[in-house]
Amino acid sequence: MRPLFAASDMHGHRAEFRAALRDSGLIDSTGDWCGADARLWVLGDYFDRGPDGIGVVDDIRRISGQAAAAGGEVGALLGNHEAHLLAAHRFGAAPVPGWAARADGYWGAWMTLGGREDDMRRLTAEHLAWLRALPAMALVDGHLLMHCDSTRYLEFGDTVEAVNKAVAGHLAGTDPREWLTFCFLVSGRGELHSPEAADFLLAAFGGSLIVHGHSTLISGFGLSRAEARRPFRYGGGRVLAIDGGVFEGGELLVTRLL
Repeated sequence: MRPLFAASDMHGHRAEFRAALRDSGLIDSTGDWCGADARLWVLGDYFDRGPDGIGVVDDIRRISGQAAAAGGEVGALLGNHEAHLLAAHRFGAAPVPGWAARADGYWGAWMTLGGREDDMRRLTAEHLAWLRALPAMALVDGHLLMHCDSTRYLEFGDTVEAVNKAVAGHLAGTDPREWLTFCFLVSGRGELHSPEAADFLLAAFGGSLIVHGHSTLISGFGLSRAEARRPFRYGGGRVLAIDGGVFEGGELLVTRLL
């Protein structure tokens, strides 16, 4: 079976992302794909809190083409930080009806989440099209891949295909009030500790193991930095958390799943 890797939550840490991919044998010293027919899935949160979110996205897009040419695959999912960046780009700092808590709208919310104005300045039409086409989840060889440790994906639909279709519709939307609901649904966390919750998701979407980022192993699971150097399995053994918390001083993990 072809090797399968997953990584998540680069948060603009391009150098750390490249180093982790090199250590896993997926790219070479020049940053080009050398993983042959291996598969890599990145699970979202490419932007914010770190210096070069655009560089992270450019690297993912480049090695995606290189991997495909070599018989491999690089897939990417939408994270909540991508949703907030897209909302900030579309609506700016305009007040949002029904959101009295934020007079500075989506722009202010994005900045609170660690948004970098340099990333926004460097966004191109190609970047925007790529981001708006990202799916929210994928099922790959029994692994249910998603960004958040959340059951809220079920609000979009009860199959992977239905969820991704609904998310695509939200990403194309122009009503700022509907984006409030959307950003809420793609930002849930901490909902999979119960084995019953994990089983419920797997029964709906398929697979035998949920793999997610979003909640760091350090602040989200209370692990030490030493403990956070490897993925954390929980939820009755049905869930794997892989966000090492690079922006918290942890490591950016590239986890081999198969």
